[in-house]
Amino acid sequence: MLFSILPHERKIFDAVAQSAREIGVPAYVVGGYVRDRLLGRPTKDIDIVCVGDGIRLAETLAGKMTPSPKVVVYRRFGTAMLRCDGIEIEFVGARKESYHTDSRKPDVEQGTLEDDQNRRDFTINALAVSLNEHDFGQIIDPFEGLEHLERK
Repeated sequence: MLFSILPHERKIFDAVAQSAREIGVPAYVVGGYVRDRLLGRPTKDIDIVCVGDGIRLAETLAGKMTPSPKVVVYRRFGTAMLRCDGIEIEFVGARKESYHTDSRKPDVEQGTLEDDQNRRDFTINALAVSLNEHDFGQIIDPFEGLEHLERK
């Protein structure tokens, strides 16, 4: 199933996709933005997950924009954020979490898209949309989140 991208957002997604190709990482739109757009709700923030360095992806994207937006980096969390056309875009590298039986604090390491989707709190928040050349706009739904949205 293909995701319907609004014209003003297409420019942003094309630029993210180009930046991701340039640094050699797959990139996806994930979580609340996907959910809200599927429900027809307005949204002002977009989460991008890449299989690689999310901070580098944000910085690469910012370097292509005029004027170049300020990239706010949260190194402790491995995330970065910038604003574009009134939309807040947050970037993170895909990660995998594992827990010890005696702790609620996870061990975090780099992971795949699937690893990242597995750690998300709800099936609908695991929905992803590909920004990659070979399947741009394709919805990736590993946990039947689309069905759960339909059933409300």
